[in-house]
Amino acid sequence: MRKTSFWNHRFTRSRVRSEKVQLPEMLFGYILGPMGATVSSSIFTSILQSYFTDVLRLDLKFLTRLQLVSTVLIVIANLVVGQLIEHTRAMAGKARPWLLLSAFTLSSACVLMFIVPFRGTARMVWIAIAYNLYYAFASPIYSTASTIMISVSTRDSRQRGVLASINSMMGLGVMGACSMVFPMLVSFALKDDLHRWFFTMLGVAVFTGVTIYLQFAYTRERVTEERRIMAGLMGPEDEFEAAKEEQHRAVQPKPAAVQHVTLRRQVRAVVTDRMWWIIMIFYLLFQWSGALKNGTMTYYCKWVVDNTFLGYAGAWGASQSLLTMMGALPMTAASAFLLPLANKYGKRKICGLSLLAGAVGGVIAGLGQGKLIPVAVGVALKCFGSAPTCYLIVAMVADVIDHVEYRTGIRTDGFTMSVYSSLAVASAPVANAAFSAALAHVGYDQHANVALGRAAQSAAVQRVISGGYIWADTVCYVIAGILLLVFWTVEKNLAKEREKFTENNN
Repeated sequence: MRKTSFWNHRFTRSRVRSEKVQLPEMLFGYILGPMGATVSSSIFTSILQSYFTDVLRLDLKFLTRLQLVSTVLIVIANLVVGQLIEHTRAMAGKARPWLLLSAFTLSSACVLMFIVPFRGTARMVWIAIAYNLYYAFASPIYSTASTIMISVSTRDSRQRGVLASINSMMGLGVMGACSMVFPMLVSFALKDDLHRWFFTMLGVAVFTGVTIYLQFAYTRERVTEERRIMAGLMGPEDEFEAAKEEQHRAVQPKPAAVQHVTLRRQVRAVVTDRMWWIIMIFYLLFQWSGALKNGTMTYYCKWVVDNTFLGYAGAWGASQSLLTMMGALPMTAASAFLLPLANKYGKRKICGLSLLAGAVGGVIAGLGQGKLIPVAVGVALKCFGSAPTCYLIVAMVADVIDHVEYRTGIRTDGFTMSVYSSLAVASAPVANAAFSAALAHVGYDQHANVALGRAAQSAAVQRVISGGYIWADTVCYVIAGILLLVFWTVEKNLAKEREKFTENNN
C-alpha cells in the first residue's frame, strides 16, 4: 500500500506519468506555467525603472545605491538557493518543491512595490525592502528552480532543445505582448495614479500564483528519478512503482551511487572547465546588454524618438508599442525554422551567426538618430538576430552541465543554474544602477513635460539613453557571437562523452 505523505496528495503530486515529455507537460509545465512569472518580470524589466524615476520620483542617487547593493544580495541569494535545491531530497524532486513555494512568494512580492503608504525617507525604506523581497528572495527561488527543470526533465539533448525553445517562445511572446500593451496602459490610463498601479499589479500577482502552481503540477524530474533509482533511494512509497525501480536496476547492475556533492566539489568541477566559463561569459554579455536595452526603452521612446511622426510629441506609449511589435514579429518568425536549423547545423553556429547579423541591425538603428522608421527597421533585424540565443540558451547550458558530469562524474545543476539565474536576475539591477548613475551625472530632469518629447531633455541625456538602448547590446552581440563561434565546442563532443560515461558506469 502506498505510503501517504504530503507529496502524494492530489494537489501536490505530479500529474505527469509518461517516461517521455508529452504534450500536457509541454503545455502546462513549460508554456502556460511560467507565463505569470514572465508577465510580472517583463513589466518590471520594461517599466519599473521609469516607475521609480517618473512616477514615484525617487532620488537617482538612492536608486543607484539600492540597485548596486541589491545586486550583491541577489547573487548571494541565487547561490544559496541553488545549493538548497541541490540538497533537496523530496519525493517530488529537488526543484519542484521550490516551484510550489514560489507560487506564494513570487506572487506576493510582485505587488509590494506598488503599495506605497509613505513619503520621503519612509517611502525609500519601503521600496528598498519590497525591491529586495522580489529580486533577492522570491525571484531567485523561482528562476533557479524553473531553469533547473529543463536540465532535469530529460537527458535527451534534442528534447531539451524543444523544451527550451517552447519555453523561450512563450517567454518572448508574453514579454512582447506586455511590452506592447503595458506602455499604452501606463501612458493613457495609469499615468501617476498609484491606486490604479496597485490594482493592476494585484491582478498580475493572482495570475502569477495560479500559473506557477500549474508549472509545479505538470512537470517531472526524470534525471533526478534516474539518479535516485541508481542509488537505490526509490521505494514503494514513492509515486512511481517499485517495479520501475527493479527494471532500471536490471539494466544498470553496477550504477554509480548518488553522492552528496558539496558546493566546493561543484565549484571545482566547473571552474576548471573552459566550456562552462565560455557559456557563462556569453550569457553575461547577452543578458546584461538585453537588460539595459529593456530598462532604457521607455526613456528612449519618451525623450529620443521623434514622436511627431505619430502626430503628437507625447505619444511615447504608441512608439514603444510599435518598436516592441517590430521586435516581436521577427522573433516569432524565427521560431518557425529555428529548431530544424539548430538540429542540422548546431546551436553554436545558428546562435553565433545570428548575433552578428543582429549587430548589423543595431548599427542601422543607431544611425537612425531617433527617426522612427529606421530605428524600427534596425530593431527588427537586431531582435531577429537575438532570437536563436533567447530560444536555445537554456538548452546550451544544460548541455554544458552534462558535459561537466561526463568529464568529472559530478552533477552541477544547483551551482550552475544558480550562477545562470544570478546573471539573469542581477543583470537588471546592475544595468539600472549604471543607467541611474549616468542619468544623475548628465542631469536628467525627472519633472520634464512628456508632451514636449525630445525637446524636454538635453543632448547629453539623449546620448546616454541611446547608448543604453541601441549601442550596448550591438557591441555585446559582436563579442558574444565571436566567442561562441570560435571557442565553444561542447555540441560536437557531447554524444561521445555520454557514451564513454555510460560505459564507465555499467
